[in-house]
Amino acid sequence: MRTDRCGDLRLTDEGRSVSLCGWVSRRREHGEHLAFIDLRDRSGIVQVVVDGAQDLRAEYVLQIKGEVRQRPDETTNTSIKTGEIEVQAQEVIVLSEAEPPPFPLDERTEIDEVLRLRHRYVDLRRERMQKNLTIRSKVNSAIRQAMEEQGFVEVETPMLIASTPEGARDFVVPSRKEPGSFYALPQSPQIFKQLCMVGGVDRYYQIARCLRDEDLRADRQFEFMQLDAEASFVTQEDVLAFISYAVLSATEAITGERPSEIPRMSWQEAQERFGSDKPDIRFGLELVELTDIFTSTEFRAFEAPCIKGIRVPKGSDISRNRLDDLTEKCKQWGAKGLVWMKVENGELNSPVSKFLSEEEKSALKETLLVEDGDLLLLVADERDMVRHVLGLLRLEIGRPPVTEGGLSFLWVVDFPLFEGVDEEGNPQPAHHPFTMPHEEDIDKLEKGDLLGVRSQAYDLVLNGWELGSGSVRIHKREIQEMIFQVLGIESEEAQEKFGFLLDAFRYGAPPHAGFAFGMDRLTAILAGEENIREVIAYPKTQSGADPLTSAPNPIDDKHLNELGLRVLPPKQ
Repeated sequence: MRTDRCGDLRLTDEGRSVSLCGWVSRRREHGEHLAFIDLRDRSGIVQVVVDGAQDLRAEYVLQIKGEVRQRPDETTNTSIKTGEIEVQAQEVIVLSEAEPPPFPLDERTEIDEVLRLRHRYVDLRRERMQKNLTIRSKVNSAIRQAMEEQGFVEVETPMLIASTPEGARDFVVPSRKEPGSFYALPQSPQIFKQLCMVGGVDRYYQIARCLRDEDLRADRQFEFMQLDAEASFVTQEDVLAFISYAVLSATEAITGERPSEIPRMSWQEAQERFGSDKPDIRFGLELVELTDIFTSTEFRAFEAPCIKGIRVPKGSDISRNRLDDLTEKCKQWGAKGLVWMKVENGELNSPVSKFLSEEEKSALKETLLVEDGDLLLLVADERDMVRHVLGLLRLEIGRPPVTEGGLSFLWVVDFPLFEGVDEEGNPQPAHHPFTMPHEEDIDKLEKGDLLGVRSQAYDLVLNGWELGSGSVRIHKREIQEMIFQVLGIESEEAQEKFGFLLDAFRYGAPPHAGFAFGMDRLTAILAGEENIREVIAYPKTQSGADPLTSAPNPIDDKHLNELGLRVLPPKQ
């Protein structure tokens, strides 16, 4: 039906007869029998000159047959790629009429998100959404090409699996064949890709759909896409190289420039310097160790295991109301309070200055490299709390929008194997229970020094967003059983839930390692979006609803009976 796309025509096409199809983006009358139509398709917009009175309204779907001609110089539109030409219509065919759209499709109008998602098929016509989906497609293509260049084979893993403890709640699917039993939808293909390694598929990858029943936010949806990869006979260094190549290739496909080698930082350093395991390194405001300065202090608020501070350059003009607000936030995050000091004429101006010795003040200024006009923010508490609170505080004060300041990739390595213990005293894996501990730390497992065990795990961070995680996997049954035992998973339960994996290890499992990162998150940042919903064709709202299809919704009694289910009445 068409010979060309609207946005592809250029001055070099002058004199050609073309057939175009698209939507009426805008109509402008010029006299009684002449109209200018902006015809839009996925590639862009072209101006069409229509002679004769015709009822062509916004969002009508047209086929235009005509000739490309150069616009008069005074009517050239430099803001669009087709601005030097127009199409003189010789035949106009209305393929579909349209009612007025529920909201304007220009980018100048802010639209309620629920309204946009309820009419997503209209929203997708907007230039912003067309651009984002095109970027997503290019990212997917570049990732696939990069993985295949490195010898990876794409393998699809199942969507209906057994429920496994992976940190978030499963979405479950009732079985009609076995009433009372359920499938789970995969939170990740983790076990299956490890079984691919046992099966000799020594370099696996998949752009996989994963589902997790967890609270939604700007970088999280119930269902999401991830680049999932696993390789045999490799080290951590090999995996970092594989994934770096793929991510940098995708970035180059969108930006036209290949970023330099991705730096790395240990988990411990990230926590000490930035108070986060996903540090945003685009800006300063780093955490500075101050504990030794106050070992003999008489200021009771500083009689704490750890004291750290942030220097805010030229921050002394921050108002007292703002400082009070920041103090309250720190308390909400778990701190006992926040100490602030303004550097004025070489002195520390603060309500607590009188409680500090001259030696402490001098050491504080020297350690923080202060200058007049600076603001100092200090927190004293347990080390984990200090890092956590100051990490959030530096983001509150200085973090730029996620799309500003360039692209700052970072590998974070050497995570702890366990991040804490639950209410029942069982340790919680920092990643997942299939992560190999550092060889030299395995004896700590046996001695019970669980929080001192390091894992061979690594995260990829971009502009403060965690793109994904990976690790060297456990491939020996005895070590996997030891980890299960430490986690409070008894042998019988482990065999019931993971028997197929443990049994597979009996038949020759190669050393292997892997990684997975969120395609939605990477695409959002490359597209300049703050929310992954803007790069997903049909996302859920913040509450998890789908205004387009009204999901989730009840199912009828007949269906429930087939599945052997009964629904409890709503809680009052």
